[in-house]
Amino acid sequence: MNKAFTKEDEASLTDEPLEAEEEPRPKGGARYITPEGFKRLEAELVHIWKVERPKVTAEVSAAAAQGDRSENAEYIYGKKKLRELDRRIRYLSKRLDSLTVVEQRAGADRVLFGAWVTIEDEDGAGTTWRIVGPDEFDVKAGMISVDSPVAKALLGKKQGDEATILRPRGPAEVVVAAISYQAPKG
Repeated sequence: MNKAFTKEDEASLTDEPLEAEEEPRPKGGARYITPEGFKRLEAELVHIWKVERPKVTAEVSAAAAQGDRSENAEYIYGKKKLRELDRRIRYLSKRLDSLTVVEQRAGADRVLFGAWVTIEDEDGAGTTWRIVGPDEFDVKAGMISVDSPVAKALLGKKQGDEATILRPRGPAEVVVAAISYQAPKG
């Protein structure tokens, strides 16, 4: 039997619905997060629980009061949105319980978790990255996951050390130009 159909066939035999898919979990063993990232996830959970969910619940109640629910698009959409919010609440609650907040290490001379690292490539072009947990990375904001190839190459290095970053188009040699545990100004 093809493995692609195993869950579907098992569910049809038992007449039980398939389990709802959970949010994708970060790969690797990293369960670390910066204090700022933890606060952001907590704020998202509180916002969903105290603001968004009550609003959607009121909308579903109003749509249900209109009568026939089987053809009521507002009711059907509202129930779907409510399930999505509840799934996100469950995910965030479990995730926040499993994370370890790593406090900043002011004065550390090595690249560690939470560090702002400025690197220079062979051409002398500088880039600044912050090494954060997989739950808070945002490349556009300059935050990369501790599990990324760039972070793995930089961890443990000192200012002036060279590092080899393994990229799909080939390795790149960079030099650690600066290390800081305070956000850059500007």
